[in-house]
Amino acid sequence: MKRHDAAGDWIAEALALRLNPHEAATLVQQLYRSLKEWIQHGELTADDALPSSRYLARTLGISRNTVLAAMDRLLAEGLLVARQGAGLYVAALPTLLTREALPPPPPVRYSNRGNKLLTLSGTLSHGHRAFAPGVPALDLFPREQWQRLLRRHYYQAELSWMDYQTSGGLPALKAALCDYLRLSRAVRCRPEQIVITQGAQQAFELITQLFTDHGDSVWMEEPGYGGAQACFLASGLAVTPIPVDQQGLNQSLAPEDAPAPRLIYVTPSHQYPSGVTMPVPRRLALLEHASRTGSWIIEDDYDSEFRYDTPPTPSLQGLDEQASVIYVGTFSKVLYPGLRLGYLVVPEALAEDVRLAHARLHREGNYPVQSALAEFIANGHFTRHIARMRAAYRQRQACLRAVLAPAVAAGLRLSDGHAGMHLLAELDTIEEENMLVRRAEEQGITLSPLSRYYLAENRRPGLVLGYAGSTESELTNAGAWLSDAYMALKQSVTIT
Repeated sequence: MKRHDAAGDWIAEALALRLNPHEAATLVQQLYRSLKEWIQHGELTADDALPSSRYLARTLGISRNTVLAAMDRLLAEGLLVARQGAGLYVAALPTLLTREALPPPPPVRYSNRGNKLLTLSGTLSHGHRAFAPGVPALDLFPREQWQRLLRRHYYQAELSWMDYQTSGGLPALKAALCDYLRLSRAVRCRPEQIVITQGAQQAFELITQLFTDHGDSVWMEEPGYGGAQACFLASGLAVTPIPVDQQGLNQSLAPEDAPAPRLIYVTPSHQYPSGVTMPVPRRLALLEHASRTGSWIIEDDYDSEFRYDTPPTPSLQGLDEQASVIYVGTFSKVLYPGLRLGYLVVPEALAEDVRLAHARLHREGNYPVQSALAEFIANGHFTRHIARMRAAYRQRQACLRAVLAPAVAAGLRLSDGHAGMHLLAELDTIEEENMLVRRAEEQGITLSPLSRYYLAENRRPGLVLGYAGSTESELTNAGAWLSDAYMALKQSVTIT
């Protein structure tokens, strides 16, 4: 094709119709995107010549530098070729089919582990909704203070932070976290025993990679945390659900023929989702069992910071004399989930191996954020924020209890709520649970059914009602709807 024949004219005319100076994308991006689409869709084919940059610039009424910048990108990607003294041409590319001509893709075949992961019935939050469990008070987070810290620590970032790291986390953060855990949770540790992770979920995955083989047994609280369930099942472990009673995981109810567990997962300070606390005698019995069977206990210290009517319960790790507890914590529930920072506290003899395994499997980084968090903790901002959240959550829980009082009078059973970020509402039947969840979804309200936290068939019906992440106004509105819906359900009246 000649440089300025009819085809060259349509290219310029078509581009003139596409370019919009008021669009968010720059003119360079628009020009590049249009030509790339035409090449990929076969509207411009191999050896087609493009009009000269001067011609396009004059015809489109734009800067020649704008045209050249777009052409440079297409040249860099191999979509155009430059010929000496002849200008730019479409490169010879592999045959490209339009979307309409593509054959249907073959069916996707997942692994057995992948299928287990995808068919788990746990609840995931999509955006902010009333009653979403595990969501902190994002509206009360000190964003301006945190942004100032982030800006300063990014600006002062050390050159070494840009390289690969193998230290298990920024030493300053591990030191600050170690001091906090010793004082607030009675965790016995040194900074070298801490490994910083991208949240608790990555910590669980690291533990399963290091300490289990496919088919190994893991004891799991029943009901229990879906994130841990997903990790263990996706790792090919044989999960044995152990019933939870009013004192937490009851090992005496484990099946007699169950193999010795390689891992035992517990949330002893505030069991998720039942909210019960494991007393010291049962903790000691669990530690004795782990020592006797060679099992590792994963202590997930879920939302232990938020206690209202009872003093804090020391960690299980602090009672451990046989170095059989791996302590897991996260900043997602205290600060905000998008931070993606958690940690492991491992027995001293394992610290070096866990650090190396983490570096090889997941790498590490984001040291400016870790540095900002270290200062946030060391200067007392962290503990002050927890104190403010504890007061706010106490008030939000009281608000939810007050608005649900009519439903409680009609038979709804609420947990005592002495700690944590949610209340458990027990129902009489699975049918009640299903109906309330379905009707709430129609109203844009998240209700997490208790039955989905179970692995076995014998499931208790109920609702896990998060209150920490919702304002009192939101709780009042959503709680009033739930109270009315529950009472109408008991009276067999349809709620719209």
